[in-house]
Amino acid sequence: MSKVDEIKNQLSRCSEDEQHLVFEYLRSKFPIHPIEKQLNTTAEVILEAIARAGDLTQRGVRGIIAEAAFKQYVVSHLKGWRDITPPCEAPYDFLLDDSKGQVRIQVKMQRLKNKKPMMANEGYKFLSSDKYAVETQKTRGGKDKKTNSDTRPYRFGEFDILAVAMHPSTGDWNDFGYTVADWLIARSDNEDLLLKFQPVAKKPNEDWTGSLEECIKWFRDGIKKKIAR
Repeated sequence: MSKVDEIKNQLSRCSEDEQHLVFEYLRSKFPIHPIEKQLNTTAEVILEAIARAGDLTQRGVRGIIAEAAFKQYVVSHLKGWRDITPPCEAPYDFLLDDSKGQVRIQVKMQRLKNKKPMMANEGYKFLSSDKYAVETQKTRGGKDKKTNSDTRPYRFGEFDILAVAMHPSTGDWNDFGYTVADWLIARSDNEDLLLKFQPVAKKPNEDWTGSLEECIKWFRDGIKKKIAR
């Protein structure tokens, strides 16, 4: 029996309080993440701060988690692709490249409302009551200096694929729905801009897929259509 196995056996015979004391000792020696040193605090304090935060802050945190989950669970497992996302701010979250060219991906969270998955018709009555909603606009607003127009809405052509984290309905951070950005619904007052709320199919169909590779093929095939409302 190895020394590690022996320690594990001894720990299994300890009480929960004794195990917790050992855990606290190891935590003091091994930080969970470098950000603890950067902020000069512990992961527990950081998590407690998030837990105490308001809905708007937690919504932002969930969005950041969605991006991190996409990188870890999806991007890192792609074969033949390179992540060449620039460090500067861009209207997409990931820039991927293979032998055929580049693909720009925007990652968004499926929207929650009153701590429940928001349905599309709760965003706009003309959208389906049988589809979820995703909010497709930038987190921060602003005004264009030349036109004085709102810069928060996304414009068609700013990214190629929309990836929606389905965690609010499935509880799985590895579950994403994908569609081609040009297939999204435009605003009625300006067809160059994406509608704020977009309907997301509950299950893969002809408009939405659970496979990034399939969605990239849709995009590269140049199919012209719009997702069902």
